[in-house]
Amino acid sequence: MFEQAFRNIDDVLWKEAGCASELDYTEQTSWLLFLKFLDGLEQDKAMEAGLEGKTYSFILDKPFRWESWAAPKDETGNLDHNKALTGDDLRDFVDRQLFPYLHGFKQKADSANTIEYKIGEIFGEIKNKIHSGYNLREIIDHIDELRFRSQTEKHELSHLYEAKIRNMGNAGRNGGEYYTPRPLIRAIVQVTQPRIGERIYDGAVGSAGFLCEAFDYLKAQPNLTTADLKTLQTRTFYGKEKKSLAYVIAIMNMILHGIEAPNIVHTNTLAEPLADIQDKDRFDVILANPPFGGKERKEVQQNFPIRTGETAFLFLQHFIKMLKAGGRAGVVIKNTFLSNTDNASVSLRKLLLESCNLHTVLDCPGGTFQGAGVKTVVLFFEKGAPTRTVWYYQLDPGRNLGKTNPLNDTDLAEFIKLQKSFADSPKSWSVDAAGIDLATFDLSVKNPDGGEVVVHRSPQDIMDEIAALDAESAEVLGNIRALL
Repeated sequence: MFEQAFRNIDDVLWKEAGCASELDYTEQTSWLLFLKFLDGLEQDKAMEAGLEGKTYSFILDKPFRWESWAAPKDETGNLDHNKALTGDDLRDFVDRQLFPYLHGFKQKADSANTIEYKIGEIFGEIKNKIHSGYNLREIIDHIDELRFRSQTEKHELSHLYEAKIRNMGNAGRNGGEYYTPRPLIRAIVQVTQPRIGERIYDGAVGSAGFLCEAFDYLKAQPNLTTADLKTLQTRTFYGKEKKSLAYVIAIMNMILHGIEAPNIVHTNTLAEPLADIQDKDRFDVILANPPFGGKERKEVQQNFPIRTGETAFLFLQHFIKMLKAGGRAGVVIKNTFLSNTDNASVSLRKLLLESCNLHTVLDCPGGTFQGAGVKTVVLFFEKGAPTRTVWYYQLDPGRNLGKTNPLNDTDLAEFIKLQKSFADSPKSWSVDAAGIDLATFDLSVKNPDGGEVVVHRSPQDIMDEIAALDAESAEVLGNIRALL
């Protein structure tokens, strides 16, 4: 039933002039799903309060509750067509009354961690793009068929929502921003082994795939107490996201996975001064796939000891700083990071090897990320002691990966098994850090059983490195001129 409802919603959105892509479909479905979820949550809390002889104080005023404007019911429990808005009346109510009212919650909220703040933030960032009130009425009717009340219903809805995120990720060449393959995330979670009571962070949270999979992993641990479950809900998962659409999707994805008030902050992570980070701000586990190839402004780069325009390299510095001593991380990054010769890449590899134990490098095959033409590696490291030995694993599923043949959990089973003991195999080997070139700190993937792996860099990677070297040369020349 849920799957058909999602298909019906997409069919209506396809007819809507304001929605031109899979990104729009997911965004518009998200705000409606959120309001439907919020209604169910409030109804449940009101019922619980009533059973305890208490009165529940609703977050939303009555005219703005789902049951009032979206799906008023008659005495038989069916849609009351006399009260249900449609056409221009519905569109005008949503645009001129509902969204401004909900956006106002941001100013009224006690803190950023409250559901009230999330409501205000979400409805200040997105707009209703369903311009036909008749299409909007049809979509609302389909959304109203969905139920969030039981764990089974939430589980099914979360899978369907994940499918929408995957489709959105596949829709463009920047798909990796929105969707990291879930089998890869699950493998990263199993290697880092988060524990109840630890704080887990993703500073480039995207659609919150890492936090959702970590939640599923911890929720499945045996003998959890009520206190453990409360810890998972409120004091375990933290994220930051710069882009409005990804922020909204992350909130909705975590809610559907069972976290009612996600600790996700809408901010440019990299603009926060690195020098201001204190021990209380640090985390036990960091799981992330930061965006590749982005360019941050000069004033943002000033925040970092190793200055570079490459967003992923700034994020890696941020993650190292944000880890507690003894903290663990699994971070996806372009494989060219291991061998680039520009000063920023060399300096960053030196920082990583000297301040952290880079114990594992997972080399992922081309096609791992759908819609993104980059080869990646996953860096696994612990903060607080220098690297002694790096264990490499070359993932080779034995087939070409693609949209119709994606990465699966079986593909990663051998990696997870061998990584526990850093075992050698035809696909895995260890490198003594003492043998790493101290001039370049080159960490290239070189399988001793299969010869050196040739990294075919994209023209854009080559152009980026030329630009970085040109900028360094210009800076040196500028300094020389200043001295003359």
